[in-house]
Amino acid sequence: MLTGKRVLIVGGDARQLTIARTLVERDAAVCLAGYENLHAPLPGTRLVDFAPETLAGFDAVIFPAKGIGEDGAVESLFSPKPLLLREAHFRALRGAVLYTGIAGPYLREQAMKFSLPLVVLFDRDDVAVLNAVPTAEGAIMFAIQHTDITLHGSDAAVIGFGRVGMTLAPRLRALGARVRVFARQPEALARAYEMGFEPLDLGALRSEIRPVDLVFNTVPAPILTADVLAEMKPSAFILDLASAPGGTDFHFAEKRGIRALLAPSLPGLVAPKTAGKILADVLTRLIAAQKP
Repeated sequence: MLTGKRVLIVGGDARQLTIARTLVERDAAVCLAGYENLHAPLPGTRLVDFAPETLAGFDAVIFPAKGIGEDGAVESLFSPKPLLLREAHFRALRGAVLYTGIAGPYLREQAMKFSLPLVVLFDRDDVAVLNAVPTAEGAIMFAIQHTDITLHGSDAAVIGFGRVGMTLAPRLRALGARVRVFARQPEALARAYEMGFEPLDLGALRSEIRPVDLVFNTVPAPILTADVLAEMKPSAFILDLASAPGGTDFHFAEKRGIRALLAPSLPGLVAPKTAGKILADVLTRLIAAQKP
């Protein structure tokens, strides 16, 4: 139980609603900032102004899964404009633990400057492994929506064989796709082979990408460069699942007529309730374990 814990949720999307409900059920005192346009009040929560003087005294502050911008902007689906986090806000939050999905330099710098503990949820295995499921399902949904071929009988490439790649590849194969896996680490290639996929070194991407219909990139680095894209057929579809800005040269892909989409936050788009529940369960444990 979270009795006595004061939690502030700042901005976000539908995932935050599930988090708020779960924390209220655990008896936390939950306040929401950036929820002026919420259609109906969320039982057990209280709306607060996003002003430094209202932010003192919280035990935990939860930022959106995508984190905050380098200008301090916090997006909220339920607010007409972004919230702006300034030094005065961080100063007021002293004594709180900050939770975020992703942490950029600005948030890390401010947390360090004001001695605020920062927990990056997507760096945790318990979150990342479970989040791979809605990511994989969302990737398949996007591929079906944005192509004119079936997955069955298609040639698919999964670039990177981490949590998302290992979850996505078997689902593509189950739908009848021929799946090849590109990875750099020998252990990842060995795992792909053990699971029955065609393992290919990432260095061979340019020469081996030609017959591929569907490309799913999970590597947050320049992977699908102009040289690689020049070898792909124009009818191919690329879904880049890596964190922004992704690993694809989107400008060159457009010039080649290759459809390429960046979709780094699929869980929140396609399964916000499930994605929110994953985060809520982890947050409940972490907040409960905080020292008074």
